Amino acid sequence: MKKILLFLWLISPQLYAQTVRVAVAANAQFVMEELEAVFEKQTGIQLETIINSSGKITTQIQQGAPFDLFLSADMHYPDVLFKEGLTTAAPKIYAYGALVVWAIGATKPTKNLSFLTQPSIKKIALANPKLAPYGVAAQEALKHYRLFDKTQEKWVMGESISQVNQYILSQAVEVGFTAKSVVLDPSLKNQGTWVEVDPKTYSPIAQGVVLLKKKTAEPSVAARRFYDFLFSKRAHAIFRKFGYRVADATPQK
Repeated sequence: MKKILLFLWLISPQLYAQTVRVAVAANAQFVMEELEAVFEKQTGIQLETIINSSGKITTQIQQGAPFDLFLSADMHYPDVLFKEGLTTAAPKIYAYGALVVWAIGATKPTKNLSFLTQPSIKKIALANPKLAPYGVAAQEALKHYRLFDKTQEKWVMGESISQVNQYILSQAVEVGFTAKSVVLDPSLKNQGTWVEVDPKTYSPIAQGVVLLKKKTAEPSVAARRFYDFLFSKRAHAIFRKFGYRVADATPQK
């Protein structure tokens, strides 16, 4: 067995010696944990994940951050990187996200969001739309229900979905907009009350992935292997489990 493993390593040392650095938009933090566990078990390739807002990750990549892949919460940011020559190819959609409104305390969200005007709702958390696509979606939904102006003074902006989740879980706010993938994580599944926002009220959250160029070399075999894994049946099943629609599904609008 040792001889076989040595032979495999000699054939493809970069597969077994390199850690793949994956920058991940905050909405996909929990689904990424399961993707990572399954991928590492299947391949033996180690992943290192870096979680932040899509906007901040994009800035880091532009400044030379040594990431191998970028899983964005939209197509805009990876397309910016592609047009700047920082990716190997144009972004490809790996999943469509879903928006929910979530409360931990006594507040009971309703699908039409009218509850947000109640006097008991003093603070509403949403991700900064300048950095996070889920913040854009939240604002679009509020405009659809004609609640944008009525609720604006209550908004508390988070730099990413992760920060929004912290505000909600700590009850620093009465309610907040987050990703469906968050509330479906096993560790959070039974906390508070959430309602999915009608996907017809906001633009489809098409989430894109890109392989990033290296200054001195092509993306590693290991990085390409994880990229391909994201479009496998096994990965699609994991995305669905966390409330995403996979890229080969027709987005609702």
